[in-house]
Amino acid sequence: MATKQAVVVGVLALQGDFLEHFLVLHKLNVAAKLVKTIADCKKTDGLILPGGESTAIGLQLRENGLGAWLRTAIIQKKYPVYGTCAGSILLAKRVDSEFSLKVMDITASRNAYGRQLDSFDEPIESILFKGLRGVFIRAPRITQIAKTVEMLATHGHDKILVRQENMLAGTFHPELTGDLRVHKYFFEMVKTYTQR
Repeated sequence: MATKQAVVVGVLALQGDFLEHFLVLHKLNVAAKLVKTIADCKKTDGLILPGGESTAIGLQLRENGLGAWLRTAIIQKKYPVYGTCAGSILLAKRVDSEFSLKVMDITASRNAYGRQLDSFDEPIESILFKGLRGVFIRAPRITQIAKTVEMLATHGHDKILVRQENMLAGTFHPELTGDLRVHKYFFEMVKTYTQR
């Protein structure tokens, strides 16, 4: 009897805090792969776009062709993606950045909470996760969502975790809290995708 291949979650490793996401996936016993190229991405069932510098990441995605490949995979094949902080900027259709993949029907604003010194860690409200904390580092703000986008968590009046079909976007950093639940939720999204 043939053994079933493990579901593999990729972490975009061009810039930013990709290693932290990679380590969280290992804590969850999820097969994880660092992704830098289209060839790497083709060996995964879903991808995390980490926090970092959205312009730097977006420029590299454009230069190596991975951005165009990802856009097609996300839209046409429903390839699962999870963008945190800068990653959510990369997913947004409407954003003040020329390097967005423009795949998720949200409007986002970069560095909306201020500079590095204005970063904070506070409890957040979530319909899925009780007692979840959010680490916000030069975080973007999701200012508008389409009716097809589900709001999963808020901080005050701000939308901070949203989902649209195969896409998950968060403005905070769960990988820095020790709480594995958001990553586990994304892994379940990826598993559902592989069972289609």
